[in-house]
Amino acid sequence: MTWDFAEVNPFSGRMASWDSQLQNLVRSVRDCLGVSVQRASVDVQQRDARARVVENPGVVISTDPPYYDNISYADLSDFFFVWLRRNLSDVWPEECATLATPKAQELIANRYRAGSKEKAEQHFESGMAEFMADVATSQHPSVPATIYYAYKATESKDGAVRSTGWDTFLQAVLDAGLLVTATWPMRTERQGRSTSIGTNALASSIVLVCRPRSITAPLATRGEFMGALRAELPEAVRLLQSGNIAPVDLAQSTIGPGIGVFSRYAKVVEADGSTMTVSDALALINDVLAEVIDGEEAELDADTRFAVSWYSQFGYSPSKSGDADGQARAKNTSLTGVTDAGIGESHGGEFRLFERNELDPEWSPVDDDRLTVWEVTQYLVAALERSESEAAGLLQQLGGFGERARALAYVLFQRATDKGWAEEAGAYNSLITAWPVLQTFQQAQPEDGQQKLI
Repeated sequence: MTWDFAEVNPFSGRMASWDSQLQNLVRSVRDCLGVSVQRASVDVQQRDARARVVENPGVVISTDPPYYDNISYADLSDFFFVWLRRNLSDVWPEECATLATPKAQELIANRYRAGSKEKAEQHFESGMAEFMADVATSQHPSVPATIYYAYKATESKDGAVRSTGWDTFLQAVLDAGLLVTATWPMRTERQGRSTSIGTNALASSIVLVCRPRSITAPLATRGEFMGALRAELPEAVRLLQSGNIAPVDLAQSTIGPGIGVFSRYAKVVEADGSTMTVSDALALINDVLAEVIDGEEAELDADTRFAVSWYSQFGYSPSKSGDADGQARAKNTSLTGVTDAGIGESHGGEFRLFERNELDPEWSPVDDDRLTVWEVTQYLVAALERSESEAAGLLQQLGGFGERARALAYVLFQRATDKGWAEEAGAYNSLITAWPVLQTFQQAQPEDGQQKLI
């Protein structure tokens, strides 16, 4: 952990100012007082959540559990505790009696405390399983439990990319006998936070809505599970996209409906008779998500399909024109047609796609006689990088092509992410997250007599 900080102006009136911090505290106290006076008494305790749930059966449970190995709040607390214990030892003598904060019971996977990665994972999994089992037996029978979770970190294993944090957490949920009945992506992460600067950090958390699974839940084979995923996941992805879920959040958000299918079964049986693990189920959910995204590509024009295929392999770098010609024919277009469309050039035996800084500044979609979704998307991204109002003005001219460009941005984000092109992925993510703002700008702009595409 790196201990660093920024110098701020405490009188600026902005986020880190004294006034801002004080107002946050006052607002929290005021809201709590409103609940206490008008509705019910409030009992706030700093305790182990596992003990708290057991002692209060029949309660409504809404929790934001630890995120596997992301943050050690006990270690983080030591940074402040050295000052707090000096000032608050008379107020809380028992809590301030130690030189550092307690750490052994913190429910995270910390390999340095546990002694190894395996022991750290075991500590997290057993503690989370114990808590989730208590949730299943203690939650109010008429109200589902809601569990917030946001975990992106992945690792490669056996050629597949997996998230140990999600694996372990969801395994605990399902082993406790809980059924995931709904999932809600919620934009809970502040834009501009330090972890999101220069990265494709998650902007949303996923709220898992859980009830106890019926004792009559059926078994399913691997084939039946895959069939259910292919039947239900495409519609779930379309709903997420229609709600303008950021591409950086799409894969995590899809875990919800996917694991909802998986959790409705008592267990899913593999071909060899073994029980499918959560880890394997998540891998299959990712496979079906890739199928859904690839299916969106099939609905694009031929020149764009070629551009996506070429971009996925070479980005904007040149490669052999002969290979490009073969790929173009496979996509039912030609290399001459692609270059005529203005999305790339063939020169000296090599072909390359144009980068956004090479786009024609005088381009107009209305005057383009071979318009492609690829170039519409690139021009929108380039316009947005200059200003939201310019991008909104272009969107106003595009008509139905705008929505096709938005769909392509999801595809290109995934391609760029797979290649590790963070800056490229961020550009497409920004286009989609800015979409509601662009539409608002578009509606506010007066009609200027310009032609529009249908």
